Amino acid sequence: MTELTLQNHRTVWHFVPGLALSAVITGVALWGGSIPAVAGAGFSALTLAILLGMVVGNTVYPHIWKSCDGGVIFAKQHLLRLGIILYGFRLTFSQIADVGVSGIAIDVLTLTSTFLLACFIGQKVFGLDKQTSWLIGAGSSICGAAAVLATEPVVKAESSKVTVAVATVVIFGTLAIFLYPAMYPLVAHWFTPETYGIYIGSTMHEVAQVVAAGHAINPDAENAAVIAKMLRVMMLAPFLIILAARVKQLAPAGNNQKSKITIPWFAILFIVVAVFNSFHLLPKAVVDMLVTLDTVLLAMAMAALGVTTHVSALKKAGAKPLLMALVLFIWLIVGGGAINLVVHSLMA
Repeated sequence: MTELTLQNHRTVWHFVPGLALSAVITGVALWGGSIPAVAGAGFSALTLAILLGMVVGNTVYPHIWKSCDGGVIFAKQHLLRLGIILYGFRLTFSQIADVGVSGIAIDVLTLTSTFLLACFIGQKVFGLDKQTSWLIGAGSSICGAAAVLATEPVVKAESSKVTVAVATVVIFGTLAIFLYPAMYPLVAHWFTPETYGIYIGSTMHEVAQVVAAGHAINPDAENAAVIAKMLRVMMLAPFLIILAARVKQLAPAGNNQKSKITIPWFAILFIVVAVFNSFHLLPKAVVDMLVTLDTVLLAMAMAALGVTTHVSALKKAGAKPLLMALVLFIWLIVGGGAINLVVHSLMA
């Protein structure tokens, strides 16, 4: 054959239109995210990409989906995994030392309690399916939209469920940008700027939202918030491995391969990249380039996700996912705050 081919005997050109569409949406999202007013409000390129993707998906896409579907699905699946792997270049293990043992303990306790609460109330209280509960739980407890996207291949969720989970991150994460700085004067006698920054980083959803909230207080709070948040991001990989094992346990009876665990290799590679990055073997300019590439890949995955999500599916989801996310949001503020205070007092 003279043409390069991919799986299922598809030619490369089968994927070009969809990838081009995702790239165009990503370009607009990156431009929008670079506007100071937009960035200051905590709207990252990832958030804008899914919103723009949904606009396109519910207007233009129904007329061009036959030619674009292959590339859009490729972006949503394969570019996502590559983006999660490259996310490791944002992290180094030296960041762990900066927040100390107390910061690690706070992140672990907050993550675990939030996700377990999501599993319980999602299914027992609101009657949601496991996938939706897991996705909203992952987004709330770890790192927002990136965690939702990384969890999707493990739980094999539908696009509409992923988008609902991302929407909850956008809504309550945006609210937190204004709420946390407003709360600080009321609780300043309990927190220093640094410990309040750790509180922000351990309980807010998105990295961009954490930066915006910390910046609104002072530089010390912002630095501590970002470090605590990036440490929380590093917990994504072990979380996915544990979740993959749990998903396998819950596989239907009669599955001959039930004893085997499907390991999310992209999560393992995410850790490998973070370890590699900790040795600072690459020049900063190269790392910055890889981080920029990672943002583009994740934004393309978000754009593709938005394109394949229909408003009718979101309406069908109803108010229950939003109410569940609200309960988790309240827990992060109140329960997360209590965890921060207790851990700091015990380890002072």
